[in-house]
Amino acid sequence: MSILLTGAAGFIGSHLSERLLSRGESVVGLDSFDTFYDPALKETNVRNAMAHDRYRLVRGDIRDQEVVSRLPGDIDTVIHLAARAGVRPSIEEPVLYTDVNVLGTMNLLEFTAARRIPTFLFASSSSVYGNSMTVPFVESDPVDRPISPYAATKKAGELLCHTATHLHGFACVCLRFFTVYGPRQRPDLAIRKFARLMTEGREVPMFGDGSTERDYTYIDDILDGIEGSLRYARENPGSYEVVNLGESRTISLRHMIDTVADVFGVRPNVVQHPLQPGDVTRTYADISHARELFGYNPTTGFREGVERFAEWFNEATSVAGK
Repeated sequence: MSILLTGAAGFIGSHLSERLLSRGESVVGLDSFDTFYDPALKETNVRNAMAHDRYRLVRGDIRDQEVVSRLPGDIDTVIHLAARAGVRPSIEEPVLYTDVNVLGTMNLLEFTAARRIPTFLFASSSSVYGNSMTVPFVESDPVDRPISPYAATKKAGELLCHTATHLHGFACVCLRFFTVYGPRQRPDLAIRKFARLMTEGREVPMFGDGSTERDYTYIDDILDGIEGSLRYARENPGSYEVVNLGESRTISLRHMIDTVADVFGVRPNVVQHPLQPGDVTRTYADISHARELFGYNPTTGFREGVERFAEWFNEATSVAGK
């Protein structure tokens, strides 16, 4: 049997493909290779997985019912990571974000029900908490006041998952990711974007006074959380859970900038800008629920994670420059 992994060529998806393959799983990767960022980067992301005989790549859109209906018949698990990503771009294109993230998720849930697939994982986001003043964020907190279309689509996805689980009986875990970083990070995300600007000697935009905080979570810890969620869902048929996957510590924007600069050995040219619409003041995960359900225990400190990212970034930049 195989795992269907949507968004398989993305940052998290490509790492997860390799982790699953290393565990002996078979993976059907589905990705549209859209132009939100350079598709050539995604082609590089999937190169290692493509070398495995237990990996099959399907190029297609999760909104395309014909593509979804033609997926292989040996799938017994769906891990749904594909989405139109990013808080700020969602404000500019809310209809597109709703189409991809809500309709696409509904297509995958209908596929899961029709095929009687017993296990479904859904990539949600810490953005669903909005500007909650109660920290750390707990899964039982009210999340009915998102402040961006992206956050609203992720909350809608969780609700659709709950409905489908109730109606069709498959197990589902919704994973609220907290600011994932590491090798292969998307070019638009802060750490990679700032590293590029710093190493090129360009201005680094800092939105606000630098006091906003994020719960930065290293990719390996996120993969551990996904694996634990998968194990839990397989062992608990018909269950529905929402779990935070974060590092459970906060890093200010200014501290993040200074750490990246120090690791890369540069002096950043920081230019302050006003806060942007849709940005939250802080994210901070309470991870006790994930720890209780499947022993989630993130271990990568922030500076260590940035150092690992820098090693990859320098190598990738060197290869690209040849």
